[in-house]
Amino acid sequence: MKRYGIIGAGMMGREHISNIALVEGAELVALADPHSRSLEQSLAHAKSSGFDPVTYSNLSDMIGQASLDAIIIAAPNHEHYAIMQAVMQHPIAILLEKPMCTTVPDAKALHEAARTYPNLLWVGLEYRYMPPVTKFIESVHSGMTGPVKMLSIREHRFPFLEKVGDWNRFSENTGGTLVEKCCHFFDLMRHILRDEPVRVYATGGQDVNHLDERYDGRQPDILDNAYVVLDFAKGTRAVLDLCMFAEGSQEQEEIYVLGDRGKLQVGIPSANLTWSPRDKSGPIVEYIETPADALQAGDHHGATFFQLTKFHDALVNGGKAEISTWDGLRSVEIGAAAHQSIDTGLPVDLAPVNFNEATGDRP
Repeated sequence: MKRYGIIGAGMMGREHISNIALVEGAELVALADPHSRSLEQSLAHAKSSGFDPVTYSNLSDMIGQASLDAIIIAAPNHEHYAIMQAVMQHPIAILLEKPMCTTVPDAKALHEAARTYPNLLWVGLEYRYMPPVTKFIESVHSGMTGPVKMLSIREHRFPFLEKVGDWNRFSENTGGTLVEKCCHFFDLMRHILRDEPVRVYATGGQDVNHLDERYDGRQPDILDNAYVVLDFAKGTRAVLDLCMFAEGSQEQEEIYVLGDRGKLQVGIPSANLTWSPRDKSGPIVEYIETPADALQAGDHHGATFFQLTKFHDALVNGGKAEISTWDGLRSVEIGAAAHQSIDTGLPVDLAPVNFNEATGDRP
């Protein structure tokens, strides 16, 4: 039995509690959060899930007093770097929620520190693990579409949710919408294409959401819509289409890939994978099922469960993280470059990345 602790007892912390309960050989033994109400709510949720964890008001007490095999960090974004500095002083496996950090310098520093960290360290960019998206990626990698020429990701969704202390209303705490929310999608682009972007151009704004809100006299500054265009090293073009005032959309996420053999797309939550070959013999639609318990254990179409299952397997068997601090760093760098492009009105060139294409090794 592997003993888990969670730092951050808010909404995502509770989602992790639900998913730990589904993983054989995993036990939640500790919860830490300075906000007493969040701690009470998550403790009640943990007990209803079959656990009876000890609660702590701070991280240092939890690490010092609880015997843990792994810790899940689900605290607010701007606390990730400081928390990681503390946790990495101990021999413990870490699942760090996205975004890895809110700034590029912090993300770079954490990636450098991770080079010498001897324990499992996994960054929670879990969208790869939604079963329909996983099947989509496998199909692209199998060569179904031929070499990918264009990639499009569309997220049309609801506004940012309310969080404790309204920390997510300000870019200084989140890293900005294109880091906080869209790091998932930039990671997906890199993972689908198995390539690195070399240029980013973006346009976006805050046009609808949170305009009438004030916190200590300050108006929120988080973007609610954007287009982000990326040029990849091997010539593929990709675009992110984000709208956060589209609650009525039939699909929350849609991903399209186009190659010389045809078009492949997947939608969430419909879970339909659609293949449209150029010879017009399609479209061929396949429904990709996600187990009901995984769907019910969170708001990410089963991704949290499947990622946690893989993390737990790596913890038990001594495996490596499938999503590393390099992936976390790149997703932050791309989001930050997109914000820079919006601020300046200019494209942003990204430094070239050297890696072994045969093995996929990154710096």
